[in-house]
Amino acid sequence: MKRSSILYFTRQDTLRGSITPERAWWDLTYYHLDITVNPSDSTIYGTNTVIYRVLKPSGLMQIDLQEPLKLTKAVQNNNVLNFKREGNVYWIELTDKQEQGKIYSVVLTYGGKPRVSTRPPWVGGITWKKDKNGLPFIGSACQGDGASLWWPCKDHMYDEPDSMLISVNVPENLMDVSNGRLRSVVKHKNRTKTYNWFVANPISNYGVNINIGDYVHFSEIYNGEKGPLDCDYYVLRENLEKAKIQFKQAPMMLAAFEHWFGPYPFYEDGYKLVEAPYLGMEHQSSVTYGNGFKNGYRGTDLSNSGWGLKFDFIIIHESGHEWFANSITYEDIADMWVHESFINYSENLYVEYYYGKEAGSEYVLGTRSNIKNDKPITGIYNVNYEGSGDMYYKGGNMLHTLRQIINDDEKWRSILRGLNKDFYHQVVKGSQIENYLSEKTEINLKAFFDQYLRDVRIPVFEYYVKGNDLTFRWNNCVPGFDMPLKIYVSEKEKNITPTARFTTLKLDIENAVIKVDPGYYVATMDMTGK
Repeated sequence: MKRSSILYFTRQDTLRGSITPERAWWDLTYYHLDITVNPSDSTIYGTNTVIYRVLKPSGLMQIDLQEPLKLTKAVQNNNVLNFKREGNVYWIELTDKQEQGKIYSVVLTYGGKPRVSTRPPWVGGITWKKDKNGLPFIGSACQGDGASLWWPCKDHMYDEPDSMLISVNVPENLMDVSNGRLRSVVKHKNRTKTYNWFVANPISNYGVNINIGDYVHFSEIYNGEKGPLDCDYYVLRENLEKAKIQFKQAPMMLAAFEHWFGPYPFYEDGYKLVEAPYLGMEHQSSVTYGNGFKNGYRGTDLSNSGWGLKFDFIIIHESGHEWFANSITYEDIADMWVHESFINYSENLYVEYYYGKEAGSEYVLGTRSNIKNDKPITGIYNVNYEGSGDMYYKGGNMLHTLRQIINDDEKWRSILRGLNKDFYHQVVKGSQIENYLSEKTEINLKAFFDQYLRDVRIPVFEYYVKGNDLTFRWNNCVPGFDMPLKIYVSEKEKNITPTARFTTLKLDIENAVIKVDPGYYVATMDMTGK
């Protein structure tokens, strides 16, 4: 019996993944997350002050907080508000008149034992571990599953606060490292400390993090495109010497990506690399690291090309997300390719920057063995449903293919930098990025993106040679697919534009040998079977 491929979504999926009326009427401007993290019983208690501007008057606000955490109080202007829970959503009933254009705040009190991540960072939650000395080692990671796993918020990517204060109280022998810059450390009589971190830029909810441990700190200044950039590193005490060697790759990353993408997007908040009790994550200005202080991805080369062992995958990949994810942010997780395709592709740009164009090409082509072509890269909108994991390797090869079509490396670099300039600190739809690339390349790329993002088939270049005639077409493709292609005719370069209909070209020589440029992610079939 064939298993049904129909997907079923619940009301909770819609409440989580869509811009509901109870979200749409207010514009988030500021958060102050003020919490106590208790390693002894794995609990978090505290408040989140939500400051917002009224876009359209309403009396009902949606706040997200996932089980088993509970909201215990909501207050506005010293008035305790009523609220109702529906699954992972709290409906807050506002009593004050909400006047259009005015600023208001709600203080949310909550607590409990947040969900423990069973497989961080792929399964969201809090990770509670201990270091070699038996001291607590704690981290958060929640992309996809949502920040409401551990704090109450507007848990949709479309709306970000303009800035944020993160106050985390921990036992006095531990340190918390969160996003932005450390404003102060306050000591308390109960043998705890509160670390106050301020984020001066817009930040996505999943980009907010806590990292708690027996950290030691070292730092350096990177002289970048916008001037001096503070680079701060926090690692467990026993790993300090390893980190001082391995983290030398951080300024190397900054040099490569400022070249390709433009200035680091968060000079005001600095750059931090923080050891975490899991592999790593792209938390904004507080990139987490757990790759064992060795090159590759846990010591392996994901490209099978050899080049993947020339750099620390987590430092390069997760830090690259400062540009694509933290500065340019998807509105709906269905467009997660905007984050992951560009940053998968950035790995080979890093290799190219230090080892040459051929090395970068070998890296990205080597990742093709990881492509599954199982389902479309683009997910389903408004229900918090991401697409195929092919958004990484296939997405990177899609962009590498686009670079071949453009066939102008400086133009391609200017487009990548242009994306980061024109969409700086913006939340975007995938269609905006697609349209931008069409505009800047001056090529109608609709069918190209339909093929690689919304279809699972690999386009097939079918051809045969008869005497002086080369006959060819695209097959296994979406309607209207007419991607230009570079081929070699008996080793002589030639650019053609196949369509779904057969085209015949006269060649200068008989019975030529045809080869497709390997930079294009396509399949090739000689219809004569040769």
